[in-house]
Amino acid sequence: MNAPVTSPTQVAIDTIRTLSMDGVQAANSGHPGTPMALAPVAFQIWTDAMNYDPAQPLWPNRDRFVLSCGHASMLLYSLIHLAGIRNVDAHGNVTAEPALTLDNLKNFRQLHSPCAGHPEFGYATGIETTTGPLGQGVGNSVGMAIASKFLGATYNKPGYDLFDYNVYALCGDGDLMEGVACEAASLAGHLRLSNLCWIYDDNGITIEGHTDLAYSENVALKFQGLGWNVVQVADANDLSALQAAFASFKSTQDRPTLIIVKSVIGFGSPNKANTHGAHGAPLGDEEIKLTKKAYGWPENEKFHVPDVTRKVFADTIGKKGAASSAAWMAKFAEYKAKFPKEAADVQSIIDRKLPAGWDAGLKEFATDAKGLATRVSSGKVLNMLAPNLPSLFGGSADLAPSTMTNLDGFGSFGSANYTGRNMHFGIREHAMAASLNGMSLSGLRAYGATFFVFTDYMRPSMRLSSIMHQPVLYVLTHDSIGLGEDGPTHQPVEHLAACRAIPGLYVFRPGDANEVLFAYKAALSIDNHPTAMVLSRQNVPTLDRTQYGAAEGVLKGAYVLSECDGEAQALILGTGSEIPICLKAQELLAAKGIKARVVSVPCMELFDEQDDSYKATVLPSSITARVACEAGIRLGWDKYIGIDGKFVGMSTFGASAPANQLYEHFKITPENIVNQVETMLAKK
Repeated sequence: MNAPVTSPTQVAIDTIRTLSMDGVQAANSGHPGTPMALAPVAFQIWTDAMNYDPAQPLWPNRDRFVLSCGHASMLLYSLIHLAGIRNVDAHGNVTAEPALTLDNLKNFRQLHSPCAGHPEFGYATGIETTTGPLGQGVGNSVGMAIASKFLGATYNKPGYDLFDYNVYALCGDGDLMEGVACEAASLAGHLRLSNLCWIYDDNGITIEGHTDLAYSENVALKFQGLGWNVVQVADANDLSALQAAFASFKSTQDRPTLIIVKSVIGFGSPNKANTHGAHGAPLGDEEIKLTKKAYGWPENEKFHVPDVTRKVFADTIGKKGAASSAAWMAKFAEYKAKFPKEAADVQSIIDRKLPAGWDAGLKEFATDAKGLATRVSSGKVLNMLAPNLPSLFGGSADLAPSTMTNLDGFGSFGSANYTGRNMHFGIREHAMAASLNGMSLSGLRAYGATFFVFTDYMRPSMRLSSIMHQPVLYVLTHDSIGLGEDGPTHQPVEHLAACRAIPGLYVFRPGDANEVLFAYKAALSIDNHPTAMVLSRQNVPTLDRTQYGAAEGVLKGAYVLSECDGEAQALILGTGSEIPICLKAQELLAAKGIKARVVSVPCMELFDEQDDSYKATVLPSSITARVACEAGIRLGWDKYIGIDGKFVGMSTFGASAPANQLYEHFKITPENIVNQVETMLAKK
């Protein structure tokens, strides 16, 4: 039965609604309908179901709340404000200041406001992830639930349940229509993530109109088929039914739960309910007054927060969360004394710091003319790292034998073994990338692997990992036409340029085994950006570093790999499997009396960060004859070679043939580099 309109509970719910209406109206932009309709649902989650301490918002075992329908952001901002979540400063210290003030809410969707149009991680404490692109939030929630299961299985001891947090994700029709959500739901069902609860707002409305236009699935039956517990609530305002639904979630120990809640979008005055206007546009001052009147609210008062509302939140989520976090802190203090090694690992995960000695297992590779494919040396480096980096966790989208990403001896993560560190994502690149963000947000150094061409499926999540400054690692193999006979559908051509175009994503394309080793050392030292490790299928020689520049140069993004005798007349720049081609071209040029320097450029982003003096020593401005060689497109190289520089690479899609034939066919050869250098020098 619904609470009477005068009850403290109803006042609190209506406060959420009116703050959402007022925020959208003040901005003259936004979506008021969903926050109004879902206010009772969110209230029930925050004040009853969820275990969260507003005074300790980074408490490691807090339940996570994800607003996957990010267009309803005023709902989350209102909750953060009313719950009294404290602000965490840039150093990770909890302050006495509120995470969001009423003034912040009044500046919804304005420049520099923490209340952005969609929730942005890092803008305000209490926002657990960046949401907005539909389906990404629920994808993240799967990664968070995986992290909780892994951390609990790995570090909990009898009497010390350090990690058993639940993850609640509020989603709508738009989320569930997206392919990434279906992939994520399938993965969650397979893994039997009983700590995961999605709440589906079944309101029947999308931007174009009623969902009947494009969506006629039996969602309950679909999720049952995916291995979920499904509970249905007929009315979003029925708090008792919601409470029972969350009780069902908590009592279900062998599968995730979907709670399907029927709501009426824009629940307010009778003449405006269930309209598109309430969904995607401000209500207007007159409609807001009518709605507030229906609530028994001061009609002309904006951003009104009754004292009773703050008391309701303080007496529920505040009191329960404070007791839970205090008990956890006391238990962790005991845990540190009894299990110091495990506690040190846990602390490094909490602090998001690499543990002492994390790189102690790294051993450089011996010179080898035959060499290794960089995907193979990558696998060896991952296994050097794993014993000393317990937060390293990840896997492949059904390609581990090809991507070489299995961590030997660390088991497979699954419902029978949540301590395993090898994830089998299945052929679900969308869900893999989205869940990696959730794992990273939970403190794991998460990695996911697939063929480089399939970053086409992953790009939205890769972009979000960069927006959120999460150090997700993408291991991307079969990086060029060098994969051969599989042909143009599987041969990346534009993908290096596309990944380099994502601001903040560090793209590494190492040229031999030791460049791979130092690329990983560089990548794991970056704690505020994602990285992409782009690796070859074909072998490349492991260079003799007594004859060539030290591979440690990778740490600066680009370095002089092979110097010529005397003053260089030309520069040859290359990456990855084209490095041997560049070195052979240097040799052929030398035989013709032409002096060329070879520069390896494994990471443009790192090189661009170096000071001007270092960059000038690697690429002297006096040398204008420049050729870049890479089995991708030219886009992005002009900043180093100039518009008059020459590029030896791809300008079309690939073809199906053995790799050596393809390199000859597309003229990615030492002889072509020589021709380009000679052409440039002849013009001087």
